[in-house]
Amino acid sequence: MGQRDPILVPEVSQHEVQVRQGFTGTELLLFGAVLDPGGRAAGNQYDIVVVLKGPAEPARLREKGRFLGVWVNAESTDFRSVPSFFAVASSRPIEEIVDEKTAAIYEFGTDYIQLSPSGVIDLDEQARFSAGLVDLKTRQQLYKQDFEGVQISEQVLYQARIALPSNVTTGTYTAETFAVSRGRVIASAQTEVEVQKVGFERRVEEYSQDLSLLYGLLAVMLSVGMGWLAGRLFAMI
Repeated sequence: MGQRDPILVPEVSQHEVQVRQGFTGTELLLFGAVLDPGGRAAGNQYDIVVVLKGPAEPARLREKGRFLGVWVNAESTDFRSVPSFFAVASSRPIEEIVDEKTAAIYEFGTDYIQLSPSGVIDLDEQARFSAGLVDLKTRQQLYKQDFEGVQISEQVLYQARIALPSNVTTGTYTAETFAVSRGRVIASAQTEVEVQKVGFERRVEEYSQDLSLLYGLLAVMLSVGMGWLAGRLFAMI
């Protein structure tokens, strides 16, 4: 009988992240073990790649251009499905682990995120807007990659730490772990993390969704009231 592929047993330090007022971000520890089908430690050499993705959402990216010496919105494009958060950690640089085709299939890096632009778009223009979107998300600390971020112990246990910033989107996050040997993905597994608002923030979010019209009217009234109050205060000075 031929040797069967190993089994990944993944885990995460917390399956629920609570976003409260004053939330400054948190750090997730993704860890686990690589075992053979019999439950023993896998003896083969392998690399580990971890991909953490947030909920997908539509996005519109606008490109700035100069018109009569003033920066204004120029061209724009829409994306149907954009990960709200994307992070990759690996035990070695990706180009030393797999070829470019495999990296693209499994999204092993921000260069390989599978974005979905809407409508007909020129390939060069699509590449420019995609690169701009990734750059924007990276500067917002929502996209990141660490190609030496996974530590492997005795070719059995692995761990990686990925920071979630304060501006993360709530929803279900998927953490996919891949074991790679000789350029081939030999095992994969997935676990989930729920990021959700709690307390006053959650009640406000639910209120805005369930009673959107009333919520909008109250927001407008509050803005008008604050503006009137500020005007009165300045008039008294």
